[in-house]
Amino acid sequence: MNILIFGPPGSGKSTHSRRIVERYGLTYISSGDLIRKEIERGTPIGKEMEAYLSRGELIPDTIINTLIISRLRRQRENFILDGYPRTPEQVLALESYLYDHGIRLDLALEIFIDLETSVERISGRRICPNCGAVYHVKYNPPKKPGVCDVCGSELIQRRDDRREVVEKRYRIYTKNMEPIIKFYRNKGIYVRVDGDGGVEEVWKRIQPLLDYIRARETYLRPP
Repeated sequence: MNILIFGPPGSGKSTHSRRIVERYGLTYISSGDLIRKEIERGTPIGKEMEAYLSRGELIPDTIINTLIISRLRRQRENFILDGYPRTPEQVLALESYLYDHGIRLDLALEIFIDLETSVERISGRRICPNCGAVYHVKYNPPKKPGVCDVCGSELIQRRDDRREVVEKRYRIYTKNMEPIIKFYRNKGIYVRVDGDGGVEEVWKRIQPLLDYIRARETYLRPP
């Protein structure tokens, strides 16, 4: 079972990706994680990506394609791919690689939330700068407002969690993903799941879909 997963900021796709990995035994491949690891390791491609990011520029598609496809060469089946593709050029590179190697995508899953839900979920997040504990003013508040339960430090809001930043990220996501969603819808593998509600509520919408795909795989598998 090979899956693409995407969604607006705050949609919970990382949370549900972990569940999918645990339940169905897939390998989780995150473009963001791969980028960070290459930068931390100081590899040539990592240094190149870090240079782009330090200048506030987007990492070129050619570099991202190289990074992801080299990882897919080590995991040809049973993967969930998060954060890629994000541009038409990346779609073309991915589809060409999959076609050349006889690999089929079973599902392009979008966990969708509206703008206000995205803003509420992310802008309400608070971080302890001392111990790293994470809270939310509505869903997981500290016992004492603004103070970490663990170490007593004053909580902060990260700069990229501010409302205006979240709104900008949301609009960029919807604009960039429109042609990609259209492509996978035309291929007949795109499914949008309502991401509003609690984790368990959303999972109940996702699980039957994946159970169906897994059952279909088992039925079609040669004896």
